[in-house]
Order: sequence, then C-alpha cells, then structure tokens
Amino acid sequence: MKNIDIVNDHPVAVRSHKIKRLSFKKFTEYVFTYAALIVIAFIFLFPVLWLILASFSESGSMYTFKGFFPSSYSVNTFVKLFTDTEMYNYPRWFINTLIVAVGAALLGSFLVILTAYVMSRFRFRSRKGIMKVTMILGMFPSFMAMTAVYLLMTQFEMINNLFGLILIYSAGAPMGYLTQKGFFDTIPNSMYEAARIDGASNFKVFIKITLPIAMPMIVYTLITSFTWPWSDFILPKLLLKNKDFYTVAVGLMSLGDTEFARFAAGSVFIAVPIIILYFGLVKYMVNGLTAGAVKE
Repeated sequence: MKNIDIVNDHPVAVRSHKIKRLSFKKFTEYVFTYAALIVIAFIFLFPVLWLILASFSESGSMYTFKGFFPSSYSVNTFVKLFTDTEMYNYPRWFINTLIVAVGAALLGSFLVILTAYVMSRFRFRSRKGIMKVTMILGMFPSFMAMTAVYLLMTQFEMINNLFGLILIYSAGAPMGYLTQKGFFDTIPNSMYEAARIDGASNFKVFIKITLPIAMPMIVYTLITSFTWPWSDFILPKLLLKNKDFYTVAVGLMSLGDTEFARFAAGSVFIAVPIIILYFGLVKYMVNGLTAGAVKE
C-alpha cells in the first residue's frame, strides 16, 4: 500500500493528470470558440451567398427565399445589366462611381499624407489644439453635417456634380490622419537631420526620403480613401438628383421591387473590383496598418 501511495504521489503522475485536465479544458474552449466563429461566419456569409445565387437567377424576389435557390440559373441577368440601359443605366453608374472613387482617393490621400507629415514632423503653436479638435470632431457621425453640406453645395451650384462629391470626400479625408501620423512618428529623426546637414530642403526631404519609406502607408491610404466613396450611399443620394449622375449604390437602390435579380447582379459586379484590389494589395494594407498603429 505504501508503494502504491508513493506512486500516486509521484510528481510525474500528478503532472500528467494536470496535463490531461488542462487539455480537456482547452478542447472545450476550442469547440465553443470555433462553433461561435462558424455561426458568425454563416450570419455574414448568408446574405452574400443569397446575392450571388440570385444574380444568376432569371428572376428573384426580395421578400421570399425563391431567389436563394433559383429554379434555373443563367447569366442573362448580367447581360441585361449592361445592355438594357433605357431605364437603369448601370454602365453609366459604374463609370460615375469609378470617377468619384479614383478622384477622391488621389486628392484625399494627398491631403491626408501632407496633414499627417506636418503633424508628425513640425512643431508649431496650435499643433496640439488642432489635434484635439480633430479628435473631438471625429467622434461625431458624418451625417450630422449633411444639411450644411447640402446648403453649401446648393449655393455653389454643385448639385448633380461629380466633382462636388470628390471635393467633399477629399475635404473630410484629412480628419483620419492619425494612423498615417503614427507611421511617420516611427521614422528616425537621424535620417532627416542627416539630409538637412547635406543641404536638403523640407520639400526635398519629403520627396526623397519620406515618400519612398512610406510606400506601404501610401498604398493603405489610397485603398481606404477609395473604398469609402466606392460604396457610400448617403452623400450621393443627397447630392445627385439626376439618374445620369447616379453612382452604383444610389442607382441600385432606385430599382423596382421586381428587379431583385438585377440588383443582385449589380451588387456582385461592383464588389469584384474592390475584392481584387484588396487581394492584390493586402500586403501593403497589413504593413501600413500595423506600422501606423505602433509608435517607437
């Protein structure tokens, strides 16, 4: 009996028992974690799968599940989307969306990078005050300013004007400069000091040193500045009254209830370019986001 007690009290036996108990606990945690992730993934995947299947249906309904399991599949919906443009000119809406998104991405990214660089590298009297004000204003939802924006655009005669949309998106872009500023803060000051000793001006330092180093952050800024106007609905709906100036988001929402198959096809097609863009530039996205989130 004593020998048996000694064996039971052996540290190896106790440790192995704890390992088994911990392993069972971890196993249950993994089961519940993956089960929750599967449920959440299904919740988000279900509408996407519904749209994809409905886009290949000859007919679909917004109020029943008939569009989820179409009785017959066809690509005629996509053909009709680009050929039947008498009432719903999807190609025109797509071009309008592309113009607004590209213009806002280029101009907005330029303003964001300049704002972040100035806030990171220069010290002036009102610098901290501006940073505090922008952080406070960023807490308010953007649609609170819609009435003022509409009145301003009316006074400047920019209703039904794609350039007016580009200006509004670009003007609001510098408010989100903090991620870019965090990236510029990680660049060592010794590089700038060495360049200034060699006689480089501030502009030359920015062009020759900062921009090449900040390429991941620039790509990240371009993508984020592109995706907002690409999928935005509220602002284009407010400012674009003529169907010829509609973006895809506004145009699809103007479709009738019997045009759900066309709506689904338009939604799938408008998502393809942004998916390709993300997969092609995901490396720069991750590098830019992580670099801007860490301050050394």
